[in-house]
Amino acid sequence: MPTETERCIESLLAVFQRYAGREGDNCTLSKREFLAFMNTELAAFTKNQKDPGVVDRMMKKLDLNSDGQLDFQEFLNLIGGIAVACHNSLVVQAPGP
Repeated sequence: MPTETERCIESLLAVFQRYAGREGDNCTLSKREFLAFMNTELAAFTKNQKDPGVVDRMMKKLDLNSDGQLDFQEFLNLIGGIAVACHNSLVVQAPGP
C-alpha cells in the first residue's frame, strides 16, 4: 500500500499526464495545455487575478529552456513554488508559543 507521500507523487504525475497528452508531445505542457491546467486545477488562483496576462508570464518564467513548453521538472517548479508559498503563509499565521 503506497504511503501518503507516494500517493501525492502519483497524483502529480497523473495530473501532468492528463494535461500534457492533449496536443503534441505528451512529455510537455504546451501553452494551451498549461492554461487548461491552471484554469481547472488552480482555478481559484487564476480567477483572482486582475491581470489576464499573468498566466502567460508565469509560463515564460517557468519555461527555463525557453522552448515554449513546460517539461515535468519545470511543472514541478510551479508546484514547489505554490507549496512553499502556502507553507510560508501557514507559518506566518501560526500563533507563537
